[in-house]
Amino acid sequence: MGTTTFSGPIKAGTIKETTGTTLGTDVTNTGFVQMVQSKSVALTGATANTTVAVIPANSQIIDVKLDVVAAADDTNAATVSVGTDANGTAYIASSNAKAVARTTPIAAAIPNLDDVGTSDSNVVAVFTATDGDGTTGEAIVTVQYVQNNNVT
Repeated sequence: MGTTTFSGPIKAGTIKETTGTTLGTDVTNTGFVQMVQSKSVALTGATANTTVAVIPANSQIIDVKLDVVAAADDTNAATVSVGTDANGTAYIASSNAKAVARTTPIAAAIPNLDDVGTSDSNVVAVFTATDGDGTTGEAIVTVQYVQNNNVT
C-alpha cells in the first residue's frame, strides 16, 4: 500500500472559519489530526539508547506508551524507560524489562506531555542491563502527538 506524506499539520472538519453562531452551519468545527510514531526496540545488550520518534517543533505530545512484546531474558536487573536525550525518564520511569507488559506515563511525567518547544524533539527509549547478557526481548514504543498544536 502506498503512503502520502504532508509537510504541515492536517486539520479536518467541514467548516473552516466561524461566521455566525449556528452549530453545523457557520461555526468552525475543524480540529488537528493526531499523529503517531512507533518503533520496535530490542531489549538486549549492555546499554542502548534508541531514537523512537522525532516530534516536529511546536507539537503537543499527548501520550507515550511502551509495550513489551517479549520480556528481556537478562539474568540481571534489566530496565527500560522512555524520555529525551536530556532526561531518559521524562515520559516513562525505569521499569523492569522482564516483568512489565504495558507502561504509560506516571503522573509526575504528565507536565512533559505538552509542547515540545520551538525545535524538533527527540524521544528515546533507554534499555539498560547491568551485564548485558540477555539475548531476547522486544518492546514497542508509541508516541502520540498533535502537530503544530502549540499549547504553551
